[in-house]
Amino acid sequence: MTRALLSVSDKSGLIPFAKNLVELGYELVSTGGTHKVLVDAGLDVISIDEVTDFPEMLDGRVKTLHPRVHAGLLARRDLPEHMAKLAEFDITPIDMVVVNLYPFKSTIQKEGVTEAEAIENIDIGGPSMLRSAAKNFASVLPIVDPKDYDVVVNKLKAGEVDREYRKSLAAKVFQHTASYDALIANYLTETSFPENLTLAYEKFDDMRYGENPHQPAAAYKTALPEAYSVLNADILHGKQLSYNNIRDADAALRIIAEYEETTVVTVKHMNPAGIGQGQTLEAAWDQAFAADDISIFGGIVALNREVDAATAEKMHGIFLEIIIAPSFTPEAYEILAAKKNLRLLTLPFTTSIPQKLEVTSVLGGVVVQERDLVGESENNFTVVSKAQPTKEQLQAMVFAQKVVKHVKSNAIVVARNGQTLGIGAGQPNRIDSVVYSIQKAEKKPGFDEAVLASDAFFPMDDSVQYAAEHGIKAIVEPGGSIKDKDSIAKADELGVVLIFSGTRHFKH
Repeated sequence: MTRALLSVSDKSGLIPFAKNLVELGYELVSTGGTHKVLVDAGLDVISIDEVTDFPEMLDGRVKTLHPRVHAGLLARRDLPEHMAKLAEFDITPIDMVVVNLYPFKSTIQKEGVTEAEAIENIDIGGPSMLRSAAKNFASVLPIVDPKDYDVVVNKLKAGEVDREYRKSLAAKVFQHTASYDALIANYLTETSFPENLTLAYEKFDDMRYGENPHQPAAAYKTALPEAYSVLNADILHGKQLSYNNIRDADAALRIIAEYEETTVVTVKHMNPAGIGQGQTLEAAWDQAFAADDISIFGGIVALNREVDAATAEKMHGIFLEIIIAPSFTPEAYEILAAKKNLRLLTLPFTTSIPQKLEVTSVLGGVVVQERDLVGESENNFTVVSKAQPTKEQLQAMVFAQKVVKHVKSNAIVVARNGQTLGIGAGQPNRIDSVVYSIQKAEKKPGFDEAVLASDAFFPMDDSVQYAAEHGIKAIVEPGGSIKDKDSIAKADELGVVLIFSGTRHFKH
């Protein structure tokens, strides 16, 4: 007689699986609520306390933590001395463990949950049994996922439970318990940067490939989901998201979260291509498209208002990869869904992204930092030039500063209030970004209103000089260079407004 121990929190699929095990010749052992469910279903089940000869105690905290359980799981069937020891103590080997754990994750997601409630939902016996079974996978089948029930039954019936399959189930157990422990560790940890960083992610999807076709890839989302995430968006239409789609869409969501006003953000290769605002969504689209009508081809669009038919008609006219919005009117959806490969996504928009650690991979490890959530406001600005800004220039500088923090360094943004005109991203030196952004902007309508924003200080006065010589009348930068006085002097010489924001926004 082979023996299976079943103790599950999630009881979906349990009864048909248990019935199949009985038909396959398994003797069932079970605990607490699982035992009751199986008995009520008419199955013959041995209670765990009949095995241990010891009652469940401490409100169920102790029921399977017993030598008769763990010896039955850990005994190596190929070692005569192990089997002799089981016989000496009249311990029956356990050949299968079916366990899923107390719902710690769903418990801590409940509004108003107390620490005491969370702690009571930390499973101890379940992970212990799973780990014992997984360690001894050569002899014991460890099953942690109800989705595996049918596969296990079919393989048992076909005689196809080989070592490779057993090992895959063991690996799944250790992945599951590691993730479970990581959630608990993070819940209890109160320091931002602990000595041992434990992270828990769940697979979102396998990608066709990564950044390039020769790079295999998959996407994972945080075990505790964030509502404002492309990985938790509703995909209403279109083909599977690619690796690059996800990265670009994430960038678009971060940018548009800066703005309460009706705003449209277009993104290409994780940099903003154009950003526009208007009284209507269609007007905001027109501004964003006019900001860069070339780079938007094949790009991502995020809109922070419901997409209407008029805006949809204009977007339908060009090739786009993804459109993300809070919602689409039926008419807008019909217009855009006519393109079978265009992804249409919805999610609840916000201007309050929670502070979390950002993890970036490097060879041999990761670097971790908090998100750059510093808000931009003219209240933080310091005018360091003789020339004083107008109200319109200040508004434009706040708008541009919210953009520049999302542009790859060295980052320069030329903008007027409500519209980007030129963006210089990722250049090895700042003056090249200044030149590029101004060259993109100076032929566009509204350039006479333009201001220039920089993500970091000017190391010398050449950027101020070039900007002034090409029509820029106001500049905002963090300040902090040992040569700040040179930039201030150049601004005064050329009659340019120069403001220090006091906040650097490098983005690597």
